[in-house]
Amino acid sequence: MKHLPDHFRHNGLFAIMFLISVISIISVSVIITWTTFRMSETFFIDKFSITNAKVMNQIKDSFESYNYSIVLASNNIVQSGKLRTIMTENQSNAQKMRAYFQMGEQMKRTKSNVDAYETEILITGINGISYATNRTYWPISDDELKEHSITKNSLEQPKRLIYQYDQRTEYTAMAGDAKFIVASKPLMERISGSIYGMMYFTIQESEFRKFYNSYTSTGNNVFILDKTGIIVSSNQSGLIGDKAEDLLSYTKEKNDDRYLIGNFMGTDQIIFMEYLPSLDMYLFNLIDRESAIGDLINKKQIVLICICIVVVALIIVFLISRRMTNSLSKLVKQIADASKYNFGQYVSVTGTYETRQIGKAFNSMLDELNDYLEQLVLFQKQKRNAELAALQQQINPHFLYNTLTSIKFMVQQGGREEAEETINSLISLLQNTIGNVSETITVEQEITNLKNYVLINQKRYGDRIKVNYLLAPDCLHYEIPKLILQPFIENSFFHGFNHKTNGFINVMVWKEQDTLICEVMDNGDGMDIGSKSKLPKTKRKKQHFTGIGVRNVNERIQILFGHNYGVSIDSKLGEGTRIKITLPINVK
Repeated sequence: MKHLPDHFRHNGLFAIMFLISVISIISVSVIITWTTFRMSETFFIDKFSITNAKVMNQIKDSFESYNYSIVLASNNIVQSGKLRTIMTENQSNAQKMRAYFQMGEQMKRTKSNVDAYETEILITGINGISYATNRTYWPISDDELKEHSITKNSLEQPKRLIYQYDQRTEYTAMAGDAKFIVASKPLMERISGSIYGMMYFTIQESEFRKFYNSYTSTGNNVFILDKTGIIVSSNQSGLIGDKAEDLLSYTKEKNDDRYLIGNFMGTDQIIFMEYLPSLDMYLFNLIDRESAIGDLINKKQIVLICICIVVVALIIVFLISRRMTNSLSKLVKQIADASKYNFGQYVSVTGTYETRQIGKAFNSMLDELNDYLEQLVLFQKQKRNAELAALQQQINPHFLYNTLTSIKFMVQQGGREEAEETINSLISLLQNTIGNVSETITVEQEITNLKNYVLINQKRYGDRIKVNYLLAPDCLHYEIPKLILQPFIENSFFHGFNHKTNGFINVMVWKEQDTLICEVMDNGDGMDIGSKSKLPKTKRKKQHFTGIGVRNVNERIQILFGHNYGVSIDSKLGEGTRIKITLPINVK
């Protein structure tokens, strides 16, 4: 689990590409599927509307034929002078009997125009005479008829044949059907325009429904609405007489389209609408959208197919994306590892063209960088050698003056042998420091130089500080950088025994596996360095022998051999100081 962040970091490009591909494929699939459904539904509805338009025309023609029959019958009544006379003159009882007989004969001939439609006729005159072809068919009294809204509406428009809805709830049991569509028109003198009666053509809603009932089915309903929104007729008999304002509102939205998609009673409907000018009503054909197109397309099967296609596409995209980005991910990991572990390790040049070019460029950069580093290291070595050579030529004049003065004093005191020994040590020391320009010398040569330096100082300052040499015999031939021990001996001599009058300095050299260890340890004053292995910053302005300081030694070692080697120091106040120098074993 702890490697998961690194894994995702190295495969970030693949994750992003795959995520984008997943989102794109799913989005496109959803859009295409949705568009397919919509286009299929629209195509089906468009084709269905063409067929349904013919059905609507047939229904409309049926209503027109019925209206034409009513018009013919009404014209026969209006054109009958005998009927006009009967309904306008006051007559005796005997005359009334004869009038009813004559009206009956006339109405039989008139009713023949509407016999095909189960329609009954009722006429009334201003003299109170009325006649009905079937009085029980539309059970309404003469007095009620005079005050009825049907009569009032007709009188307001005396020149028009008006179709209206009437419901006789109190006569339902007797009549069998309490719902009627009544076509009414006043009987009016052509010349004077005076009204002498009313005529009513009544058809039961169940009979009126037969004009379109054969075209209805489950989910396919027909509604006839008047101008006020009342449902005059419908195959949904429970809704007859109700006001359908939501349906009526669609008459305002009607445009050149053959159909509308709307909602009726909480269900989406395909709405076809026609205006019936003869009836002054609206014909609505409502088809339940889900019932019409629900089985048109097997949505479940299409969705399953789309899911399968998406899964296959995602697998292909995954494999392709993985293959395309795998080489780049490996390259990124190799580059990251190179900067952490092995800066000189080349990366593999594989994969796509772009990845190979990046790999080649990185390897070329490594070559140039390694060349630069080699030149930089060489320059640093040369610089150090030059500094060392310069420092070797800068033997502290005070050291020479004091040493020569000491030799002169020895000669004056008669110590020729002691003076000769000191002169030989000085000559040997100068030969190995100034005359030898080599960067490294053997341990044995370094110890010899160290002994000469110690001898000179002991001759000058006395032997209150003893120096002991503990050397492993098998280490004498190993090479070490020149003058790496002298600065620490000098430190101990002149700064380690300021408070103590005497003491000792131990110089030890031995090896541990592949490492050469050199230690300079004294029991002098010691110092507070704050933290172990941290070299203190020296505050003195000059060295007694050369300009090579303590920190200079550590820098030289790390430049020559790397940061795994160098100088560490451990010191305690009043107890002394211990210097440890680690070097790689180098045999000349």
